[in-house]
Amino acid sequence: MSVEHDKVAKIIVADDDSLVCNAVVQILEMLGYQAVGVLGGMELLQKVNESFDVVLLDIHMPDLNGFEAIEELNRRGSDIPIVLLTGSGSMADAVRAINMGVYDFLCKPIEDLDIFNVKIRRAVEKRNYVLQERRYKQALEDDVRRKTLQLEEQNKLLRAYSDSLENATVQLMSSLQRAMEEKDCYTAGHTMRVTSYAYMLGTAMGLDSQDLIVLKRAAQFHDIGKLVIDLSCIQKNGPLSDDERQLINEHPGVGANIIKPLGFMEREQFIIRHHHERVDGGGYPDGFGGEDLDQLTKILTVADSYDAMTSFRNYRRNKNMGEAIEELNRCAGSQFDNDIVDVFTDQLAKFGPQYLAVSAGSDQLGHNNIVN
Repeated sequence: MSVEHDKVAKIIVADDDSLVCNAVVQILEMLGYQAVGVLGGMELLQKVNESFDVVLLDIHMPDLNGFEAIEELNRRGSDIPIVLLTGSGSMADAVRAINMGVYDFLCKPIEDLDIFNVKIRRAVEKRNYVLQERRYKQALEDDVRRKTLQLEEQNKLLRAYSDSLENATVQLMSSLQRAMEEKDCYTAGHTMRVTSYAYMLGTAMGLDSQDLIVLKRAAQFHDIGKLVIDLSCIQKNGPLSDDERQLINEHPGVGANIIKPLGFMEREQFIIRHHHERVDGGGYPDGFGGEDLDQLTKILTVADSYDAMTSFRNYRRNKNMGEAIEELNRCAGSQFDNDIVDVFTDQLAKFGPQYLAVSAGSDQLGHNNIVN
């Protein structure tokens, strides 16, 4: 770092002997410095400020000695170089002064002006270095602060863009889902109802806002895998063949693969893949059960199965709410989680027909023939 040469150094001289103080001030001015004299430590502390480059300080003064003045300057956090001016310094005083951060020493009377000037100039250079370092650190902090603010603004824009992209993706997928359902009058509205049931159940179970978002999305797209399934299987009158059932049973895995490229729906991908699993491990596609299934998956399984039982199908009669609740309770502990069934049935009893899917049909639904 370069030393500032265009600024006249300002030095404050503290000595209780007015003759010595004035003499030192005159010498400093003769050497090209701006000098201010004060008679003692107390006056020094009253007048010293950041405009000074060097403190020239006598040790032995009656009101406040040099060491006491140094202690106060250190307490204030002053980084002005201090040069002690003394005529009777001891080694103990020198060691004490160094430990307190004193920059240099000068003996009085001043006999060698060249040495005196060199020591003062070095102290001034030290001060210039300190000031330049302070300005550099301040400029660096300001730059970091400015770049941090810029980064925060960029992050806001990225988050807004990401949210917009997520929303657009979800809306597009929702449109595809609705288009699929509109092709089949028997499953029309299924996704909307399952989402409503799942959200009702999740809220009743005290899920936090983030889990509710994940649950809602998973419910919205749980059957998206059926986009690649021949609708004739879904619309078929009568029981499905083994091959047809195997084809439909592939839709959870297909749906999860459709969701997989969307990094923001990683949890939804798991739920969609496993929403036909059973707590006893007898479901598909992976035979997961118990602790392998998270709470959100178990919630969606109950909501989806309930709507399947109470919705119209051309191959069987739909159940009413009471019959569907009875079926849920019968399968609790094997197909469904006990606690989730209890909360869900309580909520249905509380809200009643508001969440009941109104449909009609024929033929009793078999316990293991739910194509939902």
